[in-house]
Amino acid sequence: MIVADLTLASLRERLQHGLHLRTGPLVSCITSPLPLLAESIALHYAEHTAEDGNGFADFHVRIDRPHNLRRWYRPQVHFFFDDTPSFHPLPADQAFPMLEWGLNWCVSNHCHQYLIIHAAVLEKHGKALLLPAPPGSGKSTLCAGLTHRGWRLLSDELALIDPRSGRIVPLPRPVSLKNQSIDILRAFAPDAIFNTTVDDTIKGSVAHMRAPRESILREHESAAPGWIVMPRFVAGNPPELRPISRARGMMSLIENAFNFDLHGRAGFDTLGDFADQCSCYEFSYGTLEEAVTGCQQLAEGA
Repeated sequence: MIVADLTLASLRERLQHGLHLRTGPLVSCITSPLPLLAESIALHYAEHTAEDGNGFADFHVRIDRPHNLRRWYRPQVHFFFDDTPSFHPLPADQAFPMLEWGLNWCVSNHCHQYLIIHAAVLEKHGKALLLPAPPGSGKSTLCAGLTHRGWRLLSDELALIDPRSGRIVPLPRPVSLKNQSIDILRAFAPDAIFNTTVDDTIKGSVAHMRAPRESILREHESAAPGWIVMPRFVAGNPPELRPISRARGMMSLIENAFNFDLHGRAGFDTLGDFADQCSCYEFSYGTLEEAVTGCQQLAEGA
């Protein structure tokens, strides 16, 4: 069963007791009484599998109101992991962004069976394109654009490298976009599905774009190493794709890794082998269209 098979009333009922939502190799048990969160999950996770509620879940999380005046006055919400509040409360209209940020935190802090890189990652012709970069580099914007030009979304935030196979494991979920990127993507991909923009978050204005259906249907198909591209948006600049050494490409993965230190020598060897199979570049560009074109040419060997 997928989420779209549930009526909104049924989805709300499941959320009261725990919705077991599959994303790639992981299952999250999400509990919440908030109607707004149910509507957002119905929109963004329509094609994802709703597992049997009696089965195993990797994470148990809850988005709920506090038991004080903030329940009614300037309402807030908390994120609970295993019934423990894990972050500072946020305004109630930020419930869905809080869920998304919280699930990213769950993966990056607990899924140590993988080497986890802070990177957007997509697939074309069976090969993975990694975009490791700090916030503000434009990686999520480029990632969202590529998903609407024939690339399969693996993740906009977390690249999961399986140390046993050396391949990327998909984790397709909504793509988080901020500030000017929201309008850029709405113009670039008019058929993309967005929720209502939430203003005044810690990251500015935030909206989420639904992951394409094909990416979700293929969430069990891993991808081989292909390209490591370090993106950098520079308004007004012409596109420049500059080759770099595989050693520098490997260092970009280490610099953006969440748990490299936990894997020790095995992690070093895994990232070294991964980078050895990749073509590595620095990529600066001034518009999304130029960036997408450059990645398309890269994938086609132009």
